[in-house]
Amino acid sequence: MCGIVGYIGHREAYPIILKGLKRLEYRGYDSAGIMLYSQSDIQICKTKGKVSDLEKKVVSTSGNIGLGHTRWATHGSPNDINSHPHISNSGNLVIIHNGIIENYDAIKKTLTNRGYHFHSETDTEVLVNLIEDIQINQKLKLGKAVQVALNQVVGAYAIAVFDKQKPNEIVVARLGSPLAIGIGEGEFFIASDASPFIEYTNNALYLEDEEMAVIRLGKEVKVRKIEDDSLVTPYIQELQLSLDQIEKGGYPHFMLKEIYEQPAVITDTYRGRLLPGEGIIKMSGMEDHLQKFINAKRILIIGCGTSWHAGLVAEYLFEDFARIPVEVEYASEFRYRNPIIQNDDVVIAISQSGETADTLAAIKLAKKKGAFVYGVCNVVGSSIARESDSGSYTHAGPEIGVASTKAFTTQITVLTLMALRIAKANGNISESNYHLHLQELERIPAKVEQALAQNEHIAKVAEIFKNATNFLYLGRGYNFPVALEGALKLKEISYIHAEGYPAAEMKHGPIALIDDQMPVVVIATKHGHYEKVVSNIQEIKSRKAKIIGVVTKGDQHVRTLADHVIEVPETLEAFTPLLTTIPLQLLSYYIAVLRGCNVDQPRNLAKSVTVE
Repeated sequence: MCGIVGYIGHREAYPIILKGLKRLEYRGYDSAGIMLYSQSDIQICKTKGKVSDLEKKVVSTSGNIGLGHTRWATHGSPNDINSHPHISNSGNLVIIHNGIIENYDAIKKTLTNRGYHFHSETDTEVLVNLIEDIQINQKLKLGKAVQVALNQVVGAYAIAVFDKQKPNEIVVARLGSPLAIGIGEGEFFIASDASPFIEYTNNALYLEDEEMAVIRLGKEVKVRKIEDDSLVTPYIQELQLSLDQIEKGGYPHFMLKEIYEQPAVITDTYRGRLLPGEGIIKMSGMEDHLQKFINAKRILIIGCGTSWHAGLVAEYLFEDFARIPVEVEYASEFRYRNPIIQNDDVVIAISQSGETADTLAAIKLAKKKGAFVYGVCNVVGSSIARESDSGSYTHAGPEIGVASTKAFTTQITVLTLMALRIAKANGNISESNYHLHLQELERIPAKVEQALAQNEHIAKVAEIFKNATNFLYLGRGYNFPVALEGALKLKEISYIHAEGYPAAEMKHGPIALIDDQMPVVVIATKHGHYEKVVSNIQEIKSRKAKIIGVVTKGDQHVRTLADHVIEVPETLEAFTPLLTTIPLQLLSYYIAVLRGCNVDQPRNLAKSVTVE
């Protein structure tokens, strides 16, 4: 949650920080703020609302040092006072913070007894005053005071702290929230990810958990362990991110751009891993640990939101192809219910950002209990990638829209490759079936292109249902998770209540909701349980609901029953989720646009959930 940006160097800080905040606004957008330092003076401007609101409010823009923040509220409602940056009682220290300080209330009471006054409801203002209290009473430099303070707090954080009495440095630290340091010529950049500084430098240092750094002009970055103050040799990596990946490229919204990128990114995800002509799937993260999967008594898949839905698709894939029992868990529930984990379990953790707090905590629990953990994520160098025993990256590129689209299909692509590779290794798939699936998987990007060609038709369907108050999504087999994902997309960006169900479960409750005002989206592709789904459609039709059928191209049966039909190309049953999800993404997108919703930044949501 929350996005932080900082700059110290020879350039004007304001345009760098403002542009950086706009690029990080997907992480939180209920308030924003900026601090600039110039000629011994700190200027702070902050406001409720978006970065564009902040831009209108800023008066002073001069200074070569600055900090910026875009907030997703945890402690304290979104307003001007609770917005970051926060300043200490003396006015010397300024902080921006992503995360939660869980024991802030006890610290606040102690500091209040010492005469400190607090203006906001935030845990962050407590932290900056704790640092100041330690700095003054123990007569410590800023870096050491930050280290001592962080050893007293409980929670998660990525912070940047500035002291106007020593204006040639910024101190940063992280635990559970990402933090990158961009290293340029005589300048440094700080951000939650690399997007704010990609046009200035491609050299970045990513702090690990429980590490801090002192960034000082004219000096190399010094990284230390927070717990014991020991020095860490920093690893500076060359970024592979390009500027055009984080721009809209002519599309009205990032979400639409990312929907249309799916043919390319699915190809990027299997490129070099899938060689259908040779009958080969080769994934380096798996090859080194293939025996772990072959010997697994059970696979546990953990994730949140869309990643959990991808895990549900994977449950069908692994059990169908590799014949290994699979359980799919919400990471937030898994970590708290004292799960039974054996040494011969394999845990697959799925996360777009690689920073999801609940998933990261679940990984640590699984490793502690002896399981082998395999990460599937999109962000190179992310916490989950580093914490996992092994793993595979998706190659979706930056996903800026808060509602995940291309991350979902690239996750399914990786999981499909994994399931087929294990099935080949443990002998649970025939040679002919194996080659058939490899060849068809290579054709999926072209078929996604065909599904996208339904764009104008889907926009017309959206016009009809833009004012609906409830939707029901139904699917069976591989397409049950797609129904869940379709309902989630609609909820996230259009604020219409929607539920996804297995089609057969409709009779066990949801059918009571169906009337002539209820749109029901039914995924009824040719393969799988087609006849059963058609029977469900007839039950819906008899209750006068409005039926939107997602069908295999050329289907005539459902066309006679449904009010509206959206076609997708024919494919093997296991690959249908990669196609049927496309029209549901577009339907949600167009309904949200027609309702005047902020598609890329839906209310109350943030892209990277780095707090519980």
